[in-house]
Amino acid sequence: MENSTSITDAIWTQFGASLDMLENAINMCPDEHWETESDFWYLSFHCIFWTDYYLSTEPHKFEPPKPFTFSEFDPAGKKPERTYTKPEVLDYLEHCRLKANRLISELTPNRMNDRWINEYKNYSLLEILLYNMRHIQHHSAQFNLFLRQTIDNAPNWVGQAKKLADK
Repeated sequence: MENSTSITDAIWTQFGASLDMLENAINMCPDEHWETESDFWYLSFHCIFWTDYYLSTEPHKFEPPKPFTFSEFDPAGKKPERTYTKPEVLDYLEHCRLKANRLISELTPNRMNDRWINEYKNYSLLEILLYNMRHIQHHSAQFNLFLRQTIDNAPNWVGQAKKLADK
């Protein structure tokens, strides 16, 4: 039996795995460490906010879902006005998972070359997906290190995400 994987399936299983790893780290963070000087809550939000933004094919039209704000665009680096709860952040991650799956499943070879442009970047859609995945993995590794240092535990590696059911 032939085991054939399309490029979009490969992109999804790896991008989705990076989201799974982020989700696992957020879930493993003990409540007493969510809102501390480690900024676990904020860095979780930061990572998911930028994931959402980079998944927007028209970045100038990007709008985060409520209750999230554009605080990440503040040039002074001002944090959101309040701490987001773990369930809020995990809901936002699920929003991104569905958005990523939809975007990736609709990619064609030509569409992969469409441009993702803001005032700082001019990338193909394929490149912004890879850039985005690297950003997610950067923070997942940061969270895993924090968890190892504070609770002597961290989530396991996720090799591939499961395919999502049609939504």
